[in-house]
Amino acid sequence: MNFDNTAPIYIQIMNLIKKDIILGKMNLGEKLLSSREYAQNLKVNPNTMVRVFNELEREGVTFTKRGVGTFITESEEKVEIMKKEMAEDIVRNFIEGMMELGFNFNDMIALIKSRLDKEAVQ
Repeated sequence: MNFDNTAPIYIQIMNLIKKDIILGKMNLGEKLLSSREYAQNLKVNPNTMVRVFNELEREGVTFTKRGVGTFITESEEKVEIMKKEMAEDIVRNFIEGMMELGFNFNDMIALIKSRLDKEAVQ
């Protein structure tokens, strides 16, 4: 994974895991690799992965079975909530960026419509 400087690494990893869950690359109730295995695979400090696992559990994205491991939530509702939250973040960032460039809402809507029309042709 290529990390950027826009957000802390642990948040980027959390978002990667959440996105994989939303996209079905990871199944509800599936056991995750250990934090140590994740750290090795992503080439990050093991403490970073411990923080990722703690935060995901705090948010209800994962749960731990003592002595067994960490598992993805079994709640489809939680996954839908995560999906909406991530979509809202994307939209908020888009709007803020466009406003910084001087676009108004009508300009943004026209730009989005134009892009959607191009995507529909492809």
